[in-house]
Amino acid sequence: MTVDFEIIRDPLWDNIRVDRAVMRVVDTPAVQRLRYIRQLGHAFLVYPGATHSRFEHALGTYHLTKLALSALAERGELSPVAEEDQLAVRLAALLHDIGHYPFSHALEEAGFLHHEVLGVRYLAQGELAEALATFGVSDLESRIGSLIRGRSESPLAGLISGSLDLDKIEYLSRDARMCGVPYGAVDVARLISALSMVATERGREIGVHEKGVSALESLLFAKYQMYRNVYWHHAVRSATCMFKRAVGAAVGTGKLTAEAVAGLTDGGLMERLFAVDPTGLALAVHQRRLYKRALDLPASQAPENAQPWLWEQPDLLARVEDMCAVRAGLKPGEVLIDFPVRSAMLGVDLPLRTRDGLVDRLTSEGHEGQLGLPRVAEELYRTARRFRVFVAAMPKQPMDWVLELVSRPAEQVLR
Repeated sequence: MTVDFEIIRDPLWDNIRVDRAVMRVVDTPAVQRLRYIRQLGHAFLVYPGATHSRFEHALGTYHLTKLALSALAERGELSPVAEEDQLAVRLAALLHDIGHYPFSHALEEAGFLHHEVLGVRYLAQGELAEALATFGVSDLESRIGSLIRGRSESPLAGLISGSLDLDKIEYLSRDARMCGVPYGAVDVARLISALSMVATERGREIGVHEKGVSALESLLFAKYQMYRNVYWHHAVRSATCMFKRAVGAAVGTGKLTAEAVAGLTDGGLMERLFAVDPTGLALAVHQRRLYKRALDLPASQAPENAQPWLWEQPDLLARVEDMCAVRAGLKPGEVLIDFPVRSAMLGVDLPLRTRDGLVDRLTSEGHEGQLGLPRVAEELYRTARRFRVFVAAMPKQPMDWVLELVSRPAEQVLR
C-alpha cells in the first residue's frame, strides 16, 4: 500500500502528519526559507533557547488547523463548508508567514511592507505557484491570499486571523516552551474542542462554546504575559532598535534595497549588513554589545499624548534620535527611542455558543458572567508597554526632557 503522507517529529506537538501533496508545498524554496528565519527575532540574546524558526511554527499552525477541522467535522459542523475552503484554510495555515522578513517583525516597525502583503505576492511565483496548481482549484491562490490578509469571507477565516486564530495559539505555546518560561501556557486541547461553527448576522463563522471561555481567557492573559516578559524585554527591544537602525541606514545609503532584504534569511542579511552597515550597529548586536537604558518608564509615567510619529514615521524618529544624541553629548545613532505599540493585544470579537444553544457575542467589553479580562485590557496593555531611551553610553545629565519632545506633533517637531 502506498503511503501518501509524511510524519514530521516536532518537540511541541510530537507527530505532525503532512499529506504528500502538501509536502510538495513544504519543499518549495519559499517555505524552506522559513527554516532560517528565527521566530522571535533577537529574543535569543536573552533567552538562548529562542532559536526556533518560522518553519517550525508554520508546520505547527498547519497541524493545529487540521486538528480543528477534524473536531468541527466530528460534530457535523463542516458539512456546509466547501472542500475547496477547507483545503485553502489548511494551506493558509502553512503559508501565512512566507512573506516574513529576517528577525521577526522588526523591519515592519521600521516602515517596510507588512509580511502578509509580501506573502500574497509569493503565492503566484515560482515553484510555490506550481505546487499550488497541482491541487486543481482554479482560485486557490486567491482564497489563500484572502485568508492570510484577513479579508476572506470563508466561514473558516477565524482559524487563520481573529481572536482565536490557531497562529496565535501555536506561537504562544511554542515561544514559551523554547524560551523556558511558564507565561505562555495555553490549554490548546480545550480551546480546539470548544471551537464551533456558528450562524450569526454576519453569516457562518468560527466561534467558541461557553465551556471554552476560561481557556480563551487564559490565552489572552498568556499573550499579555509574553509581551511583558519576553517580546518587550528591555534587552530584546534594545537589540531590535539597533537592528532597525542598521538596516534603515544601509537602505538609506542605497547599499541594500527593501526588495533584497525581503528575500534574505537572518544569516544572509547579517552577512550583508557587516559589509555595508555605516553605523556599526549590526556588528554590535551580533556581539551582544547592546545599548543600555538611560530612561525606562512604565506607560503610566510616559506622556499620555505621546505622538504617533514615534511608531508611524521611522525616518522622523531617526532624525529626532540624532538630535537627542547631540543634545546629550553623544554621537548621531547613539540614542534610540522605543515605545512599542500593539493596540489590539487583548482584543476579542467572536461568537459565543451558550450551553442552552443560544448565540451571543464576546467583544472587548467582555461578557456578563463569561469573559472579564477584556474589561481590563487597556490597563493590562498599559502595564505591558514601557517607554525607553537606549544609549551607547550614559549621558552626564538625565534625559527626562525627551518626554516633552515626544509629546509634540510631527509638524512641530519637523519645524
